[in-house]
Amino acid sequence: MRSHLSFCRLLASASLLGLAGTAMAQEEAPTAPAQDNAAKDVSSADIVVTGSRIIRNGSASPTPLTTVSTETLSAAAPAGTISDALNNLPVFSGSRNQFSNPGSNATGVQGGNGAANVLNLRNLGSYRTLVLFDGHRIPPTLYNSTVDVDLIPQELVSRVDVVTGGVSAVYGSDAVSGVVNYVLNRNFDGFRAHAEAGISQRGDAATRDIGGAFGFKVGERGHFEASVQHREYDGILNRAYDRSWDNLAAMQGAGTAANPYYLATDVRLATYTFGGYITNGAQRGKRFDDNGSIVPFVAGTASGSSCCQIGGDGAYQNSSMSSPSRGTQAFARFDYDLTDDIHVYVQGAANIKKNTSYTGWNQLTGLTFSSSNAFLSPAAQAALAGAGTFTMNEILSGAPRIEASSKTNQYYGNVGIEGSLADFKWNATYTHGYSRLQTTVDNMPNNQKLAAALDAVVSPTTGQIVCQASLTNPSAYGDCVPLNLFGANSASSAALDYVLGKAVFITHTIQDSADVSISGPVFDTWAGPVNVALSGEWRKQRFNAASSVLPTDLADCTGLRYNCTSATVLYPTTFPNSDTVSQSVKEAAIEVEIPLLKDVAFAKSLTLNGAARYTDYSTSGHYTTWKVGGVWEVNDQIKLRGTASRDIRAPTLYDLFQPVTTVYGNYTDTTKTPNVTAYLPSINMGNPNLTAEVGKTYTAGIVLKPDFVPGLTLTADYYHTVVSNAISVIQGFNAAVQKGCVDSGGSSIYCSLIQRDASGNATAYYIQPYNIAKVKTWGIDGEADYATHIGSHPLNLRLMVNYQPHIYYEQPGIPTIDQGGAGWGLNGLMPSPSVTLAGFINFKPNDTVSIDLFERYRNKFRRSGVASHVFADGQEYVKDFATTNLTVTLNTGASWKMADSALYFSVTNLFDAKPPLSGYYSGTTSAGASYEFSDDPTGRAFMIGFRIKG
Repeated sequence: MRSHLSFCRLLASASLLGLAGTAMAQEEAPTAPAQDNAAKDVSSADIVVTGSRIIRNGSASPTPLTTVSTETLSAAAPAGTISDALNNLPVFSGSRNQFSNPGSNATGVQGGNGAANVLNLRNLGSYRTLVLFDGHRIPPTLYNSTVDVDLIPQELVSRVDVVTGGVSAVYGSDAVSGVVNYVLNRNFDGFRAHAEAGISQRGDAATRDIGGAFGFKVGERGHFEASVQHREYDGILNRAYDRSWDNLAAMQGAGTAANPYYLATDVRLATYTFGGYITNGAQRGKRFDDNGSIVPFVAGTASGSSCCQIGGDGAYQNSSMSSPSRGTQAFARFDYDLTDDIHVYVQGAANIKKNTSYTGWNQLTGLTFSSSNAFLSPAAQAALAGAGTFTMNEILSGAPRIEASSKTNQYYGNVGIEGSLADFKWNATYTHGYSRLQTTVDNMPNNQKLAAALDAVVSPTTGQIVCQASLTNPSAYGDCVPLNLFGANSASSAALDYVLGKAVFITHTIQDSADVSISGPVFDTWAGPVNVALSGEWRKQRFNAASSVLPTDLADCTGLRYNCTSATVLYPTTFPNSDTVSQSVKEAAIEVEIPLLKDVAFAKSLTLNGAARYTDYSTSGHYTTWKVGGVWEVNDQIKLRGTASRDIRAPTLYDLFQPVTTVYGNYTDTTKTPNVTAYLPSINMGNPNLTAEVGKTYTAGIVLKPDFVPGLTLTADYYHTVVSNAISVIQGFNAAVQKGCVDSGGSSIYCSLIQRDASGNATAYYIQPYNIAKVKTWGIDGEADYATHIGSHPLNLRLMVNYQPHIYYEQPGIPTIDQGGAGWGLNGLMPSPSVTLAGFINFKPNDTVSIDLFERYRNKFRRSGVASHVFADGQEYVKDFATTNLTVTLNTGASWKMADSALYFSVTNLFDAKPPLSGYYSGTTSAGASYEFSDDPTGRAFMIGFRIKG
């Protein structure tokens, strides 16, 4: 049966590829998509092409542009959001979403929400991808200035335009790798609604989605539309055992010829158990069983990593596999024609969303106990007597896991006025965005209370087990509940409630912006009018943060005998306060479109497009960006295009002024022989001396519409991008950074990121951004579109492909990393397969039934982009992977005598393909916690839905 399914899937893929042909890139923006009911018809001349302020016809755009309708995106991810579907397109690589490795920290990579839907073009970083809503910059939702695109009101989005080239000269900072523009249906009349529910074949990852929209005319000149959507996703909560193919997989080894990396299963921590592992004294190397008895520890097989073993009695972690989420979006817009030539509008959106992830159980290290602890059995007390104390490690599986939740309240308002004057079009807008992000890390031990609760004695007056501190310092610890850790499930719920607490980190990001522009023809030439656009923009962004647990909050050890010193932080994860910091931006730009030739022997048309922008940042200086491009339409069948651009990404407020945050974890000092792994703090901080990155991008493409195959369009675009002065977040615990420090003889900037004691032992690692890197990439995008009929039944085929063999990250003193065709890397870099394909088939066998097939494929990739890493034979690559989604839609409007309505059913991952085990080479110190996915781990899932239009 399995071989039959594999054959069917390969046959479907081969059929799709053969019908659609090869190539990809980005074709021109199409004419306006069909709109619901009485929606106003819009001609192609009225469509403003994303990536330009003056080009009104996509065929004249020199910048590669992909346009995808919401209907097509729904076929790609029938049970997901528009953003989920976008991440299936080959141009997106390395985006973060609910499948990303969860984190309880607040690093710049995650922006406070590790499960946010954050788009990333070409894996050059989400912060180099600019997100627009109907042509206007969206205020950031995460505090690293990236946008969780789930805030966009999806019910009224008609299409998404993706510009894959630098366009900072048109839109300003951040548009280095490109622009994603969600285009609003401004003229929706009538109503629409949908409800759908789905679940995986394994009974988890359930989804529920309900939403609707309506629109109507207000008098002769007004129009109002609004939408609301609520979505719930239950996630996959247990990485350790919710998918049998995972089986506690983790990379092991050291990545050297003598000890190569390899992917192992059933990986367990060598010196931790679920009931307690004794680390010193006469019983060293033994453990407590579930009854609290001291028993031998059965060791597993050496794994090649000092932290871990294969099998045995060691414990493991259990983080979530995908993060649950709840979200509600609301949107409203009112348009009014003041005159025949002047139009005003006001619109607003709200998004309230919560993501939850589990990073694993609390990992308690080096706890000190009295050998006469009241919870020890008499036999255990006798065995431990002598030294007076002993130490123990434990994974606290009897308590709730550490829960990291991110709640975003995002509000967005935009007012504008636009009009025409003679042949000129003008507009002015003002936008206000406010985002409140609350990051809560729950179920962490309060180290002061933990120290008190672990020191259990028998009360001399009551004979009950109490906390020693409640006798010596009753005013502070009168409510202390003693905690029994001798056995996996020995802790009482009352004791856990006393010990465990939470840290809350609240950030506010506020952005105000205003822009004006005017465009139109200034004079005519032999080839047509010369169009010019002038624009200006002002933005101001503010950020502040407040924390319930500060890095300076230390435990008060008065009355405590063990597990508390003057340097003990109150909680293992802390967050800082931050006063309000701000930056303002002033910009002015010009864009020109010049037709050079028209209807001559070798050119149906030849047009030149250019733009320039001056940008002045209050925090990081002033810059000039530019873009120049041309389109040569040889004839109706052949079109050539190309661009060159200079783009910038200015450092964000978070890059510059990130407040200091501290997170504890297992980090390995690779400068020691043998390597030493310790539970140490990593300290994140900003850098106020940063300046802007500078990107240069070149593109060259061809569009073919051969007469001999009516309905076929082929495009291919080459791109080459270099980002200089790139801002790179340098992690002191990274092995390459440690080596760079050693190789420099202690003079490198890397050495300042590693704190050591007088004996040379690492005591802390720092994480800080610097303008120190260069990023280079090149590749080819291709697309094939074919519309035909089988008999009288329409068939539409679309194939997209991206070939991106290299993404070089260069830093002085560190070997170059090639992230192209590779897995995980520095600073949270996600996998970048060198070849990615996405194919769409839509077929309507009759007027009632519509069938959509979507196929996604990626080739195999290296587990690491670090050239020096050595892997065991057959372990260097993660295998290739393909999935098929099927959606069948039944038009029920006619048969049920209702308004336009449809019942639809979909199966994602139709053949239940198991994602190949991946693994993260920096996760060799973890077991069951640090495991990155390159593919969706859900497996086969089903969804049924109903929609109605009227």
